[in-house]
Amino acid sequence: MAGIVIVAHTPVASAMLGFAEHAFGVIPERVQAVDITPYEDIKVSFDRVFEAARKVNSGNGILVLTDVMGATPANVASKLDAPGYSTELGNVIVLTGLNLPMLMRCITHRGEGLEELAAKALQGGQNGILRLGTKVNE
Repeated sequence: MAGIVIVAHTPVASAMLGFAEHAFGVIPERVQAVDITPYEDIKVSFDRVFEAARKVNSGNGILVLTDVMGATPANVASKLDAPGYSTELGNVIVLTGLNLPMLMRCITHRGEGLEELAAKALQGGQNGILRLGTKVNE
């Protein structure tokens, strides 16, 4: 089972983990949340994200979910795949654009390989964005 690390601006990561606990009745195994606070030193942020990744690592890969491309959480998380860190952690995939449907997909499909899990997460995130109350123009 792949590990999952949620890395987002405060309090989004913790709130996402709280949602997972609400939806599944418990905090899912090998899932960690790291809130990135304003003005925190980048090295401190990275160290916290790296420690969370180590905690969820079972040797089956780590999927990291971040909130906004180009923002500090995504930038910090992307360093997990750098030489040196990836040697200790193994296969790491970082996705950005986190939403609740994406997180639900990740948790419910964790038995799949890391690449398949990442694809399911992306699909869940994209398919979870809908406009309600109007017909879709074709």
